[in-house]
Amino acid sequence: MTSHNILTSPAPPESVLEHIKPGADVIMPNANGEAVKLVDTLEEHAEQLQDVRIHQMHALRERRYINGEFGDHLRHVSYFLAPATRKAYLAGNCDLMPNHFSEVPDLLRRFTKCSLVIAAASPPNRHGYFSLGTNCDYTASLVGRAPFFLESNQQMPRTFGGNQVHISQVVGWAEVDYPLVEAHAVVPTDKDQAIAALVAERIPDGATIQAGIGGMPNALLAMLKGHKDLGVHTELLSDGVIDLVESGVVTGIHKTFRRGKIVTTLALGSQRLYEFLHENSAVDFAPVDWVNDPRVIAREPHFVAINATTEVDFFGQCASETVAGHYFSSSGGQYDFSRGAMYSENGQGFIVLQSTTRDGSKSKIRPTLTPGSVVTTSKNTVDKVVTEYGVAEMRGKTLRERTRALIAVADPKFQDELTQAARSMALI
Repeated sequence: MTSHNILTSPAPPESVLEHIKPGADVIMPNANGEAVKLVDTLEEHAEQLQDVRIHQMHALRERRYINGEFGDHLRHVSYFLAPATRKAYLAGNCDLMPNHFSEVPDLLRRFTKCSLVIAAASPPNRHGYFSLGTNCDYTASLVGRAPFFLESNQQMPRTFGGNQVHISQVVGWAEVDYPLVEAHAVVPTDKDQAIAALVAERIPDGATIQAGIGGMPNALLAMLKGHKDLGVHTELLSDGVIDLVESGVVTGIHKTFRRGKIVTTLALGSQRLYEFLHENSAVDFAPVDWVNDPRVIAREPHFVAINATTEVDFFGQCASETVAGHYFSSSGGQYDFSRGAMYSENGQGFIVLQSTTRDGSKSKIRPTLTPGSVVTTSKNTVDKVVTEYGVAEMRGKTLRERTRALIAVADPKFQDELTQAARSMALI
């Protein structure tokens, strides 16, 4: 959708209200893509709104509308629960949409009105282009297909790729200046380090990797400093990649797509990461329906996908979005990357988890999943399951072989009872 009158000057945030009709579906990017002042405005004028829904995957800020304070005037639809949305969802105050991250653009186009996209952006450059900064995700897929109202933030890094929006394509924009939310590196535990070491030694030079954020990915990336010519094709870029770039480990020269570039659809980390991203053409942001497409991932040889889960049963089913049978997150891109790695020539898909719950009272390797758990990566897709005790190979293994391999990487104090359960299920 193109505006014929190019909006060369910013407008007050309140002008966004002119573009929101009753029953509107408002789309907002992940994380720091949130248009903070525009959402403040919607909350301040919520009583004027009728049946407006804001669709967002991963919210960083806890908000009144997320907690259901405005009823049907303004309601949150989450595509991935985070601390800001988890309690609200479990209390029935917001909604959760099942999805694979790669399919979110299609879901939005087909099942919402795509009434308006509100997004944070860098200031426009001298050519009139805004950058969606730390984001591309599902939002960039809607450029030209939905009206955009942008929040131009002086502190949003200008990034490159498929996340550019020309000033002629926006119905309005406001100027703001506030710092981005930082996600500081989680210090890896001893168990994280042990798991990371088992994965790192199985990653060949020249591989293309996908790793997320958290203690184990941080530990893993730190352990790759002796590797050569790695590529990065990931849905989420975090701080751990910076040192690998600066030390020459990440070159991307063996990649099939975007050779020499770091490919991502979303970035979240510290201020150091945001400064690294600013005007850095080596990082290529692309829409999630391309980055996470298993058919794209599969064409990168030696692709290595690393994803976390909360529990695994004897069949190899991985429940990665529920904890103790209650919703905790969502599917994200785990299945996308697991499938892509499976089809990649010499690809590997690692599913990682600590062998027990935090207090050590329960095994995360279980005969069957906890009632209420949701399968994220299916038994037919799972490749390698890694705990601090070793790597259990799943692909090409019978249920009997899988069960034995999983028991072998469970905490030793639970292995006897797991063995008894396996016998009662006639699995060994």
